[in-house]
Amino acid sequence: MKKLRLLIALGLLIAPASVLAQEGFPLFTPDFPPEEFAARRAKVYDAIGENGIALVQGAASPAGYTRFRQSNEFYYLCGIEVPHAYLLLDGAARRATVYLPHRNEGRERGEGKMLSAEDGDLVRQLAGVDGVFGNDLLNEHLVRFAFFKRTVYTPYSPAEGFAMSRDLALRVVADRAADPFDGVPSREGMFVQTLRARFPVIEVKDLSPTLDQLRLIKSAREIALLRKATRLSGLALMEAMRSTEPGIQEYELDAMAKYVYYRNGAQGESYYSLIASGRNAWYPHYNVGKRRMEDGDFLLMDFAPDVGYYQSDLTRMMPVNGKFNPWQRELYGFYLGCYQAILKAIRPGVTPQAIKLEALKVMEQLLASSKFSKPIYEKAAQQFVTSYAASAKNPRAGLGHWVGMATHDVGEYGGPLRAGMVFTIEPALTVPEEKIYVRLEDMIVITDTKAEILSDFVPMDMDGIERLMKEDGMLQRYPRDTENNH
Repeated sequence: MKKLRLLIALGLLIAPASVLAQEGFPLFTPDFPPEEFAARRAKVYDAIGENGIALVQGAASPAGYTRFRQSNEFYYLCGIEVPHAYLLLDGAARRATVYLPHRNEGRERGEGKMLSAEDGDLVRQLAGVDGVFGNDLLNEHLVRFAFFKRTVYTPYSPAEGFAMSRDLALRVVADRAADPFDGVPSREGMFVQTLRARFPVIEVKDLSPTLDQLRLIKSAREIALLRKATRLSGLALMEAMRSTEPGIQEYELDAMAKYVYYRNGAQGESYYSLIASGRNAWYPHYNVGKRRMEDGDFLLMDFAPDVGYYQSDLTRMMPVNGKFNPWQRELYGFYLGCYQAILKAIRPGVTPQAIKLEALKVMEQLLASSKFSKPIYEKAAQQFVTSYAASAKNPRAGLGHWVGMATHDVGEYGGPLRAGMVFTIEPALTVPEEKIYVRLEDMIVITDTKAEILSDFVPMDMDGIERLMKEDGMLQRYPRDTENNH
């Protein structure tokens, strides 16, 4: 097995044809060995107990000419990237069984090899599972568990797919439910209903809380993928600093960033690009990207790739003309001092509340020593510190949001920071009277000894940003096509 995994990691240059989808393309992820997936499944066995079975539904085939991407929940437990797959975990036998569609030879002739039920030996070897069957046998096998009245655990929360986090997945479900001509349940809801209808003697329970807590602490291999995603996001932000100038369109930075991501092996984007110039930044999730940037604008860019099912989330701001003007320098300078106070206070073994209270002392000192050119700017700075103080009084308030397989990752936790936690901070300073919005965001990994800022190579100081913006940019080297451009 070690030899097989080595061949996969090397691109399978000498691998047998049965292991390849197309030439040099592995059928199974080289990012994790089967032992890591098995260790995750072992924790599920512990959680569901001997009377429980866990049943996880994989993602369906995508609509249109879109590459298939497995759901985060299914991938996390076995790494298999096949549409309409199922994973059954038997808590009593501690046995993992995968159910796959049967081989479709016509589709394979057009698209290449895909793992199927007929590849049982290979799937067992690659994913470290115990059994492989066609998904047409799942119903028959569930009857056996129903006979003994076993409890079935399955995720109730919407599955996370391409550029999807739990919060947006829930919004989609709510929007469909509110549509009087749609109103259908989520795919997960339909699955739960089907299980209860077919096997009324079985109790169905939610597996989502168990998976959420497992995903809260990242392994070394997970952190390596998060590090790469952050590296690519940072490189794109730095290129944006070089390429930004008056007259470019917001979508041009989107195109430039996507080039950086895909050129370096990303499988997609973590979320739609938030490239907001001028007053567009007032809307924290503005994503239209069609405005022409003007001299004097302040630009917010928040964008990151999906690398092997792991995400990043970074934000930087920059003056479109390459030089911070007086009001930008004034407000951004105050905000940056507060932001860096938070970063400096983060460390393992300390609660978010204690970190916030420590940073708050620095913010209050900075506020007392700062001078502002307009009363509304001073009011905005005071409000920023006041709001942060109110948040610091809440013992359950977090620092930002978790990041992992989703940009807004899952997991509930209220204690001291622990090694393996990954999150961002992104406090915002606002001036409502002028619709000014200032925000930064960095990726933070907690280790045994410190908080590592994965994105600290991306300039956030004003001198560093201005210096980088003087360099030649990609968009200037590759000008837009002007033929028939109206």
